[in-house]
Amino acid sequence: MAKKTVSIRSICVYCGSRPGHDPSHIAAGRALGKFIAENGLRLVYGGGTKGIMGAVASGVLSSGGQVTGIIPEFLVDMEATRHSLGQLDELIVTQDMHQRKHIMFERSDAFVALPGGIGTLEEIVEIMTWAQLGRHEKPMVFANVNGFWDPMMELLGHMREQGFIHTNHLVQPMVIDHIEDIVPAIIERGKKLSGDWDGEDAVISKL
Repeated sequence: MAKKTVSIRSICVYCGSRPGHDPSHIAAGRALGKFIAENGLRLVYGGGTKGIMGAVASGVLSSGGQVTGIIPEFLVDMEATRHSLGQLDELIVTQDMHQRKHIMFERSDAFVALPGGIGTLEEIVEIMTWAQLGRHEKPMVFANVNGFWDPMMELLGHMREQGFIHTNHLVQPMVIDHIEDIVPAIIERGKKLSGDWDGEDAVISKL
């Protein structure tokens, strides 16, 4: 079991390498990056410079923040361009997806899932699984842009009702509708876990 000390210095963002059909998803990614930078936190993400991934990184960099991109060699030309990758202040190229995910976990103090596809879903679910197994207590957030994650919340509720989420107290991701509320909520959760907390949680929904 991880120690109950969570100092928020970096936030990992999982999201789509494509823009999706809703323009608000790109806008949300760029805004989240801006808020991460303005709070003096480092972005850790999958290294892509296209789609929502690119928007998050751009939001951080344009606001003077720091970005760590972690990407497997075989995805460099699919999710990014080698020129744009040179704009990141730290780039880690891994051999495979497994190594990428492990380094992202080790480098991050909190996790946010923006809209995305199967890869995004797999990444945040794995983080939730590790929480359920008692491997970490790092804050987890579903950025519920325009209700994107509502079907996921319904599924998790169904799993819980059927008795398959057996350590419910360990799997408590925050579900936050407004991008501007995400970073403050993560910081407050970190303070609460570290014992340096004297207020109420930010306005959020909990599963």
